[in-house]
Amino acid sequence: MSNIWASADHLLTTFRDLIIPVKGIYFDQIAAGTKSHEFRSQDERWTKRLDGRTYRHVVMTRGYPKGGGVEGETRLTRVWRGFDRRTIQHEHFGADPVAVFAIDVSEAAV
Repeated sequence: MSNIWASADHLLTTFRDLIIPVKGIYFDQIAAGTKSHEFRSQDERWTKRLDGRTYRHVVMTRGYPKGGGVEGETRLTRVWRGFDRRTIQHEHFGADPVAVFAIDVSEAAV
């Protein structure tokens, strides 16, 4: 007889975390709850990482911390809520409007 829980455990371990290093100013805004989405350009790299994929968590790091960081200080773990596609104008992307993935980082997982 098969074990239904072993099967469920397998599903939980098959999903990976989406790791996104961010600048300190954006990390602080996400930690404070004033920034609910992280934006990434709709280029080939991010399309490959996001389209048709599901993740366990979104892990935001303040830059590239040694050893993966410390939760709440240099790492924020968020519930994977997916993304939507938007067109925004932001100084980080230049003066012209740009198509981006808006990754939801509003809900803390830990």
